[in-house]
Amino acid sequence: MQKPNMAVTGDETAATGDMPTYQIRAPTTALPQGVVMAASPGSLHSPQQLAEEATRKRELRLMKNREAAKECRRRKKEYVKCLESRVAVLEVQNKKLIEELETLKDICSPKTD
Repeated sequence: MQKPNMAVTGDETAATGDMPTYQIRAPTTALPQGVVMAASPGSLHSPQQLAEEATRKRELRLMKNREAAKECRRRKKEYVKCLESRVAVLEVQNKKLIEELETLKDICSPKTD
């Protein structure tokens, strides 16, 4: 006869506050009577099936990795393009500021004739 699994939960907010109270509750999911879980789901496969499964998982992982790398390269290109655009704007701004500085220097400097 199969014993039912029980779970123990602790409640720290007991009325006394000193010791937690514990309750035993029935599990939320139970196997039907007479059903026993296998030690591992893979134990029912042949070595050939295990090898095929490993190959399939490896190919899936490699495909996902390729897609992730492709997306990473795309984001990097976009980032570099944004930086190059920012550099161009800042160079123009810098050139204008240098010209303004020269103009102000000419205005403020005493003229010697």
